[in-house]
Amino acid sequence: MILGAQLYTLRTKLTTLEGLDAMLKAVADIGYKAVQLSGISCEYTPEWITEKCREYGLEIALTHVDFETLVKDIDKVIANHKIMDCKYVGLGCFPNFRELTEESMNGYLEALMPSLKKLKDNGMKFMYHNHDVEYGRPGKDRPIFFDLILDAAPADLFGITLDMYWVQAGGADCAEWLYKLADRAHCIHLKDMVYDMTDRKPHYAPIGYGNMNYREIVKICEEIGSDYAFVELDNTYGEDPLDCLKRSYDYLTTLGLK
Repeated sequence: MILGAQLYTLRTKLTTLEGLDAMLKAVADIGYKAVQLSGISCEYTPEWITEKCREYGLEIALTHVDFETLVKDIDKVIANHKIMDCKYVGLGCFPNFRELTEESMNGYLEALMPSLKKLKDNGMKFMYHNHDVEYGRPGKDRPIFFDLILDAAPADLFGITLDMYWVQAGGADCAEWLYKLADRAHCIHLKDMVYDMTDRKPHYAPIGYGNMNYREIVKICEEIGSDYAFVELDNTYGEDPLDCLKRSYDYLTTLGLK
């Protein structure tokens, strides 16, 4: 399993090409071998970022593409990913995911299916990123959203970028869901959870600085054959996000990742 950085962590530094260039180099200097393209607010071409990543020895392994583009412009998405030599095409969430209903979920899946088939035909795979809402139920006697999604979307078309923090936030067991999604969890998001005494709420934390059992999580990821693990922090609470990526990397290398 290859260790990567989710660039969304550095999004405040990715507002210009110069900043993006500097952060790609900084991520590579830490030791990361791959990146997920997300949170970049400056304009760039697939040719430009491919050249930069090759210069720094980084693989573009996963992206985040918005829902509308996936549905309406999949041919361009495929062309861009071929340029970047990127197999995994990611979706961060369904539109209005905090207000997800069974009806809206079915509509999103139906709209996506033609694009997912095109991705497969071109040697690529769609990767859906979960939050905690997928562990909710659309009705008292209904299965959780995650199980409804898995029943409706075949594994050969619908991969899962399983986010460990959000699994735990949803009240589920990380180990159980890694095993359950062994044929879909080609990419994993790693972020730690800590109870913060300043506001007495759960906070994101660099890997190894929270309370999640990452020794076991990494072991299972390796066991089920996940391809990539990306470190991501949605919020660093005033700390330098690059430093948080480095602290996470340093801890994960003690668990055998690199």
